[in-house]
Amino acid sequence: MTLFEESSNESGRPREECGVFGIYGHEEAARVAFFGLFALQHRGQESAGIVTSDGCQVMEHKGMGLASTVFKESILQKLVGSLAIGHVRYSTTGSSTISNAQPFLVHVGEEYYALGHNGNIVNAQQLRTELESSGSIFQSTMDSEVIIHLMAPHLKKGLEEALSIALARVEGAYSLVMLTRDKIIAARDPRGFRPLALGKLNGGWVVASETCAFDLVGAEYIRDIEPGEIIIIDAHGYKSLKPFAPMKHCHCIFELIYFARPDSQIFGQNVYLCRKRLGHELAREYCPDVDLVMPFPDSGNYAALGYAEESGIPFEMGMIRNHYVGRTFIQPTQPMRDFAVRVKLNPVKPLLKGKKVMIVEDSIIRGTTSRNRVKHLQGIGIKELHMVISCPPTLFPCPYGIDFSSKGELIATKKENEKAIAEFIGLDSLHYLTVDGMVKATGMPKECFCLACYTGDYPIDPPEKIDKFCMELK
Repeated sequence: MTLFEESSNESGRPREECGVFGIYGHEEAARVAFFGLFALQHRGQESAGIVTSDGCQVMEHKGMGLASTVFKESILQKLVGSLAIGHVRYSTTGSSTISNAQPFLVHVGEEYYALGHNGNIVNAQQLRTELESSGSIFQSTMDSEVIIHLMAPHLKKGLEEALSIALARVEGAYSLVMLTRDKIIAARDPRGFRPLALGKLNGGWVVASETCAFDLVGAEYIRDIEPGEIIIIDAHGYKSLKPFAPMKHCHCIFELIYFARPDSQIFGQNVYLCRKRLGHELAREYCPDVDLVMPFPDSGNYAALGYAEESGIPFEMGMIRNHYVGRTFIQPTQPMRDFAVRVKLNPVKPLLKGKKVMIVEDSIIRGTTSRNRVKHLQGIGIKELHMVISCPPTLFPCPYGIDFSSKGELIATKKENEKAIAEFIGLDSLHYLTVDGMVKATGMPKECFCLACYTGDYPIDPPEKIDKFCMELK
């Protein structure tokens, strides 16, 4: 799916784009990479891939679906070597096909180069047109492939120079891993949109989108890879390069609100504790007379804990999630049209009947998911239904790698205020966390975040079609 195609995300939930993992100096690198991808599976479920090297041969395996489906024991045994990079993908640019699965592997001169990328390059189409006009032939529709083509003419100057030159041409969000026969490379864009961390494992080195991957494989977290930093790992250890002029940091605040796993450490913050603080701020801003606080699991769990803690209102798990629902299931017939809601979440009716209930959620994008869930609750005799959201209204699409709608489907752009959105969903009241409250909960300066999806203040000019859409909203 290109950035401007119709989204196939019918859930109404925002979707992340990718997770990356790299390992250097481990005799079972492919297996470690597999478990790293398993920990990062929440960042992308469309495809998974691993590329390994034993110093001479470079091997790859990619497939559509979850890492646990793509990689079997027999496949991992064939991916030999002590170096590996891995990637899990949800497409924000490039269609959902095996040709666009990553890592992307090419052979240039005497060397192999594999690349896995998390983020979105906003000037990718412009660069691609320029490269094609000068003779480049692309193998996929991925924006990530642009980086390899930008590097190719400069590789005679050395890998460090070629990569620095290529990334200097790229605008947007990228946290990437690369592999050659004897090196692992990690790089993060100068604004630091997406997280990327460095760790150690049994004398070797690991990099990952989130630290939860380190926990699973038994690695020690060393530090975040800094915005604008390139790290090259080889037999001599790691070398840090900072070839770009410092820029204002633009960490994606939605990583802390929704995307990152709660057991991860990103942008110097523990995600679980940050989400609880978001709940604290919500309770300080809006706290009507209700009997209990509950989340829609699992997304609202941690903010709901914080809301209950700050307000003193009892926390309950009023909706029970079925953890055995896969990505697909036998589709219901028309008379069972609400089955898709009930198969995932079911209310505890005696707990909720006759009560005034506060629901805590982390976001509302199109409003359809919340509306369906609230409709499912309305028939069980609840006295009042209120909802608080642990972020501000999402008013603008994201060109930096999050699948927010760019076609005017955002509920907050179609309804004039919180009351109108509450009526659409079927609530007695609705309150979004303010921008100031959200930032306060992070404990970090407002200036270090990208808040474009809430404010429309884009740190990098978005592509023309999104830019036009934003102007229409204004």
